[in-house]
Amino acid sequence: MASSSLTPEMKDKEYSNWSELPSELTTSIMQRLDAFEILENAQKVCMSWRQVSKDPSMWRKIVMRNVKDLGYDLEIMCRHAVDRSQGGLVDIEIWNFATDSLINYIADSSSNLRSLKLAKCSQVSDTGLIEALVKLPFLEELEVSYFSFLRESTKVVCESSPSLKTLKLNRVVADRRPGNKSDDDALAISQTMHGLHNLQLFGNTLTDAGLNAILDSCPNLEHLDLRQCFNVNIVGDLEKRCSERIK
Repeated sequence: MASSSLTPEMKDKEYSNWSELPSELTTSIMQRLDAFEILENAQKVCMSWRQVSKDPSMWRKIVMRNVKDLGYDLEIMCRHAVDRSQGGLVDIEIWNFATDSLINYIADSSSNLRSLKLAKCSQVSDTGLIEALVKLPFLEELEVSYFSFLRESTKVVCESSPSLKTLKLNRVVADRRPGNKSDDDALAISQTMHGLHNLQLFGNTLTDAGLNAILDSCPNLEHLDLRQCFNVNIVGDLEKRCSERIK
């Protein structure tokens, strides 16, 4: 809930303690925090804040990052956050700590999930990701960034999520060496993801041929991010095609 939804009385009134805040204002505050901050701090402020933190609508979107080793079991915390959504989770973003077991728990608990973002999750395997994706028929956005992912699995991932509108497939540093060429990802996308609107292939090894295949097969594509794709040379006809299609 945005702050603009608060009444003038709420904005102007002074409160002597946190427990006196209206639930709408408490909700507005908590929606600016990530899941870890709510579970470890905000819900412990007082009973009224704890009650707000248990509202399933608070957990429609979950963001969790393991930026420091603080000794917490983030997988257990993430499962707890997913449970609080009571099946209403639509958007989740995890950095550094996801596992096959966790993402499949999310998929089993949240069949209406629309957006799944995984970054630097080295414990997630190709098999585990594919197993989770087939359980998410309404998924519209998928991000797989900065951890090893076999090119042979890209097509299976694409086939598992035919309704995707946004795909972010960002390779690790080792895949970005100049001269390392492969259109496997591009061809998998072109053969299966005809409804894409947004595509990010940061550090990919696709060539001009792969890009042309994507443009041929994805008529709704509007946004394209090919930073550090060293094998793509967008000039001439290819430049014209991109300028006409891409915003």
